[in-house]
Amino acid sequence: MQSFSLDALPFSNSFAALPQAFYARVAPTPFQTTPRLIHFNEQAALLLGLDPAVQHDPRFVEVFSGQRALPGADPIAMLYAGHQFGHYVPQLGDGRALLLGEITNPCGQKWELQLKGCGQTPYSRGSDGRAVLRSSIREYLCSEAMHALGIPTTRGLCLIGSDDEVYRERIETGAMLTRLAPSHVRFGSFEVFYYRDQQEHVRMLADYVIEQHYPEFANQPNRYLHLLQAVIERTARLLAQWQAVGFAHGVMNTDNMSILGLTLDYGPYGFMEAYDPGFICNHSDHHGRYAFDQQPQIGLFNLSCLAQALLPLLEIEAAKAALETYQAHFTHSYHHLMAQKLGFAQADEQVVSLLEELLAQMRASRTDYTLLFRALSGAPRDSDEGTTALRDQFVDRERFDRWLDRYRAHLRATARDDNTRHPAMLATNPKVVLRNYLAQVAIEKAEHGDYTEIERLLTVLRAPFAEHPQRAHYAEPPPAWADNIQVSCSS
Repeated sequence: MQSFSLDALPFSNSFAALPQAFYARVAPTPFQTTPRLIHFNEQAALLLGLDPAVQHDPRFVEVFSGQRALPGADPIAMLYAGHQFGHYVPQLGDGRALLLGEITNPCGQKWELQLKGCGQTPYSRGSDGRAVLRSSIREYLCSEAMHALGIPTTRGLCLIGSDDEVYRERIETGAMLTRLAPSHVRFGSFEVFYYRDQQEHVRMLADYVIEQHYPEFANQPNRYLHLLQAVIERTARLLAQWQAVGFAHGVMNTDNMSILGLTLDYGPYGFMEAYDPGFICNHSDHHGRYAFDQQPQIGLFNLSCLAQALLPLLEIEAAKAALETYQAHFTHSYHHLMAQKLGFAQADEQVVSLLEELLAQMRASRTDYTLLFRALSGAPRDSDEGTTALRDQFVDRERFDRWLDRYRAHLRATARDDNTRHPAMLATNPKVVLRNYLAQVAIEKAEHGDYTEIERLLTVLRAPFAEHPQRAHYAEPPPAWADNIQVSCSS
């Protein structure tokens, strides 16, 4: 397959063809100190059709640290607004990121390249426009982990580090992350023009999104309603995937919600460890608005904000009817995913009952979410072999025994023998997720100039369902010191 050299990347920028009200043209601000390549993602490079050998070209670091412009790149900061923690903020926008342009790869797929942490823009609102190494590593690792889990997400092409000092809770070093996505348009991209009463701009943006990403609706008489319905379905499915894998985003503001149903803007995320429906991963979320069990309803709230922003193009009753389908889409997707985690082909009433009882017991015992489902994957249907380790994860072992009897009986009733069930469950329940302490170990080593843990961790995260006998420690429960890790909106 054809691959591109660095200078031959076929750049275009369809978003920059919109009127300038949608963005601001800004040049990246290079680091003051010499930048260095921390990590290069060959898998992401292949998405672009980019020859992986470019990582060895000295110009590569210059390009993705903002020092050198590529032919055809047209850096812009995108304008948007958003509901942040439930309150509308009238103007946000890319305050530390620039969209360099888009690449059409040899397969005809379009990918936008965004440089994150590249300095101030007109939307920085007084901030320095920088990203720190800590947060950049967290996003880089988690986007790859989510992709490997089969969850729609942005991707990271490379991490560039520096010795520039950046002030957060403490002095840290600056970094830049090159992020890929088919689109970086957010719910808030529509909201800013709706609240400014710029209805034609709402229409132009909707037409752009349909043309670029939902062309099947282009000639439909109700194309804007179809757009809303598609985003509702994608978002419901995304939230179901988050819940099934135990992922908490932490900052589900409407400016962090993708029009394509991608996981966007990794900040204070967390994979749940001890099962707690009220798990809050964001130290800044003092009222638990974005707690784990609130995410599905916040998804609906955010979609309601998007629907409101699209009202100049829709009949209000049609928009309401579309929103009313969200819960059914979410529940169907979630129950289907959880049925698979339990080893069933479909989610009937008995499976849902088994799931609810198991989660209730896990909550009472603070059972590790990932470890429990992985262990259950190997439990025999017709014998007690290996069940002692399962029972030991629960305080009320007799209650769990009763649940296990019901579970096995339903497996037999649905003809799910172990030869069919075991591999299916092992391919659904990950052995390894990106626990915060794993990311923290990689961060602390990187802050001391050792980047090798990033590669080692990525090797495991990219195959989350494999056993990894040589790297078994990545699947162990968190150490005691991990309780002291706090992540916030600056993470």
